[in-house]
Amino acid sequence: MRLLLVEDDPMIGETVLDVLRAEHFAVDWVKDGVMADTALHSQTYDLVLLDLGLPKRDGLAVLTGMRQRKDATPVLVVTARDAVADRIKGLDAGADDYVLKPYDIDELLARIRALTRRSAGRADPVLEVHGLRLNPATHEATRDGQPVALSAREWAVLEALMARPGVVFSRAQLEEKLYSWKDDVSSNAVEVYIHGLRKKLGADLIQNVRGLGYVLPRP
Repeated sequence: MRLLLVEDDPMIGETVLDVLRAEHFAVDWVKDGVMADTALHSQTYDLVLLDLGLPKRDGLAVLTGMRQRKDATPVLVVTARDAVADRIKGLDAGADDYVLKPYDIDELLARIRALTRRSAGRADPVLEVHGLRLNPATHEATRDGQPVALSAREWAVLEALMARPGVVFSRAQLEEKLYSWKDDVSSNAVEVYIHGLRKKLGADLIQNVRGLGYVLPRP
């Protein structure tokens, strides 16, 4: 999954960036509201972590602009503004959840998982298709009850396919789930990860759709 982190505090930003990447997320980090708007107009994200007290353009204005243009990307507001009125204003402007600084990292991650699960229309926290199980909270993957060791990017590809079985993902769409702006992307990276997944999970599980991309068939 690809997240947008909007945070002007360099210490907080660096810490959250490292944690999110360790959790298999691709993350773009911007430090003001204008850069956030630019990112949101040019890239599709699975979730936005949005501070409110931003330079150049307030986070609430960024959020309001998203909802006015019908951008339904889940937004988790992360801010030091602890007044009840501020929380109400943020939620009424279209935020999906609200976390006050200082926050517990594990709670932040749990809220991210809950919001991305909800936006995908799922209630079950564990993905399960064709005998495959992925548990995002524990990073455990199994096939027919047997543990499977996956690299971070193999996990990201498989998670995208399992979250929407029957939907064909192009190589470019999968690359968007895997890489942030600063990552180097080789021309055959997705093919390499698909090949690795097929070796570990079975050659017929992930199917090619000629000229379009890859799909995990519906159960």
